[in-house]
Amino acid sequence: MTTTDGEPAVTRAGPRKKESVAHLVELLNRATSAVVTDYRGLKVKQLEDLRHRLRAEGVDYVVVKNTLARRAAADAGVGAFAEALTGPVGLALGYGDLSTPARILNEYFRLNRVLPMMAGLVEGQVLDQAGVRTLAQLPSRDVLLTQLAGSLQSPLSGLAGALNSILSNLAATLDAYRAQLAGT
Repeated sequence: MTTTDGEPAVTRAGPRKKESVAHLVELLNRATSAVVTDYRGLKVKQLEDLRHRLRAEGVDYVVVKNTLARRAAADAGVGAFAEALTGPVGLALGYGDLSTPARILNEYFRLNRVLPMMAGLVEGQVLDQAGVRTLAQLPSRDVLLTQLAGSLQSPLSGLAGALNSILSNLAATLDAYRAQLAGT
């Protein structure tokens, strides 16, 4: 199709699609994790509520056409992820803690029984549905770091207690010996 001056006509959808793909490529490249969901059955109010919950945790939720999402996945270097993009899908993209999108979506699914998680992407690795559920069960990074610190601190606390006990016994023994010498 050409215009009257012989130039190729640019349809309105063409540049918009390229823009959408470029935007999605940028989001996929920035994201540390992504979860593919089937948004069918979700009412507008529920979608607004879900987006609000995700946004509060720094997660974007994007509803996108499969062809554009597949093209963006290929352009972002995660072509294997494109296989998971079938049917009407929404992508939850997280930029910090790896488990945040999966955890929030899993909780939302448990409460509302809509929006099943179909697949995921974590730092370039594609996860199946079971893998995403496992990821959802992981505590947040902060909780894991706290648990690690507690695990590391526990033996140190035990060692400190043991050393303190030895010093207390030594002090008591020396005090008893001093008392014995003073008595003689």
